[in-house]
Amino acid sequence: MSTEKKQNNFKFSPLWLYGIAIALFIGLSFFNGGNLKDPSIISTSKFDDLLAKGQIEKVIIYNKTQAEAFLTKEALKDKAHSKVSKDFMDRPNKGPHYVFNTGDTQEFDKKLELAVKNKKLKEFDHQVKSDWSELFLSLLPIIIIIAIWIFIMKRMSGGGAGGSGGGQIFNIGKSKAKLFDEKTDVKISFKDVAGLEGAKEEVQEIVEFLRHPDKYTTLGGKIPKGALLVGPPGTGKTLLAKAVAGEAKVPFFSLSGSDFVEMFVGVGASRVRDLFKQAKDKAPAIIFIDEIDAVGRARGKNNFSGSNDERENTLNQLLTEMDGFGTNTHVIVLAATNRADVLDKALMRAGRFDRQIYVDLPDIRERKEIFEVHLTPLKKVDDLDVDFLAKQTPGFSGADIANVCNEAALIAARNNKKAVDKQDFLDAVDRIVGGLEKKNKIVTPDEKKAIAIHEAGHATVSWMLEHAAPLVKVTIVPRGQSLGAAWYLPEERLIVRPNQMLDEMCATMGGRAAEKVIFDTISTGALSDLEKVTKQARAMITIYGLNEKLGNVTYYDSSGQSEYNFSKPYSEETAQVIDKEISDLIESQYQRAIKILQENKDKLLELSAILIEKEVIFKDDLETIFGKRPFDKEEFSS
Repeated sequence: MSTEKKQNNFKFSPLWLYGIAIALFIGLSFFNGGNLKDPSIISTSKFDDLLAKGQIEKVIIYNKTQAEAFLTKEALKDKAHSKVSKDFMDRPNKGPHYVFNTGDTQEFDKKLELAVKNKKLKEFDHQVKSDWSELFLSLLPIIIIIAIWIFIMKRMSGGGAGGSGGGQIFNIGKSKAKLFDEKTDVKISFKDVAGLEGAKEEVQEIVEFLRHPDKYTTLGGKIPKGALLVGPPGTGKTLLAKAVAGEAKVPFFSLSGSDFVEMFVGVGASRVRDLFKQAKDKAPAIIFIDEIDAVGRARGKNNFSGSNDERENTLNQLLTEMDGFGTNTHVIVLAATNRADVLDKALMRAGRFDRQIYVDLPDIRERKEIFEVHLTPLKKVDDLDVDFLAKQTPGFSGADIANVCNEAALIAARNNKKAVDKQDFLDAVDRIVGGLEKKNKIVTPDEKKAIAIHEAGHATVSWMLEHAAPLVKVTIVPRGQSLGAAWYLPEERLIVRPNQMLDEMCATMGGRAAEKVIFDTISTGALSDLEKVTKQARAMITIYGLNEKLGNVTYYDSSGQSEYNFSKPYSEETAQVIDKEISDLIESQYQRAIKILQENKDKLLELSAILIEKEVIFKDDLETIFGKRPFDKEEFSS
């Protein structure tokens, strides 16, 4: 039996106050009469009738105007008094049972004296009653409304933690930055950041400058105003900033670029001013703005949207605070973005962001270091080859590698393993790259053969070409949206030559070419292949200038602003030439793939037969059919 205590998730909600107030109003209207008739209020003639019958035991007269009557025990048993015999909680009513106005006091007193004398009434008495209670009851609804109003105003203006409660109307111009607390927040150090050696060195120097400024200022150096972390998503830009927060012994303000954006005019600029005011008060300090492109986009672009004036005002204020008249030099701004091409030039200049640190996708050595960090908490087999895992994940970012490690652990747990092994990591890579296996997908024998021929075509052409990526495995088990897939281990090149790109395009067209060679017809199964080669061909011609007819010309815009233009940077005649050259380039590689497959048709059929039988084949199966690949490099052999 579990002895764990159930966690108490009870939370007070301000909405309860509104409910209580509504209930009080309903209660007051109910008990004070409201629109309902109170049965305890009677007329003088009705009282006279009850008095004559001897049903009144006692009368108390207040302020000579109002009287309260108490019934006898016998009278309370009468059905005529059933409405007043019990109180609202269904308990016996001890009185007073009836209330009425006395009218002429002298006459009323004589009437009561006569009733006492005739033993129709036991006693009566005069008392003085304060009007304060009635006044309080009448003012109670107004008091409750004022109290609720004061509470709401305090919530809206006084704020929550850090003076920046969300959605508070009088606090809307305040900065939403979170001040990092090294005692309570999770501390990440530079040791937790694998790879990124150059980037770490740059930001470590900023931290060192804040800790020991004299080391630099004695030589005449000045503290940098800011550092911009640029790179693809998932490469560790925000993680690097967290490490700075963990390492720096100075206040660290963290917020997102979207925190400046609000529907109200002037709010963004006000928040920028408040942020830098807080940072200057605690200087030396560091401000980290994640996804700065949300507020730092180039001004004067995409003016068809009327909402960018407010964003431009926010950017202008940020520019002024970073390097304007009377700027405090002891506040450093760190920012991160994966869209540096759209940032304003004034924001990028020296004096604002003095350093632009490019955080690129990790290479094979850095991937090994990242794997070692993420493998630490996992229960894994002792002989796990980390170098092999690094080779199997080309083009993966740090976030992707973290996902691979987590997915491998989940796969191992699903298979009831005691430790995560090499196969779990390979399955995790397949899961992330190709999607989930769909073994229950209904595929007819004809379709299965067509898929096998298609994938065998890819494998055959890539095996025969020198610069095509070496094959790892081929499968005809449906994954994600694809019916089959071939996994390759691409060489990590810093520059790519035309013959290397052409070989890759030819291998990509191998699937459709195999369908043409074997079935003398083609299918829709090559959609993703066609998309890939079309992008490659367009890049060769319009970006890299690798086409003889167009020459050394590029239409690539590194500023990223061409996306806002409705016109192309070339003429209609040039567009026609580009379209023809793309088509000719793809067609030439398609015919080349057909020629290779016609020369190796028997081996293609043999490979497809093994694929239909096993559903998954590896590099060893290709070596059995084709022999050793002559231009295979040792470092890529599995």
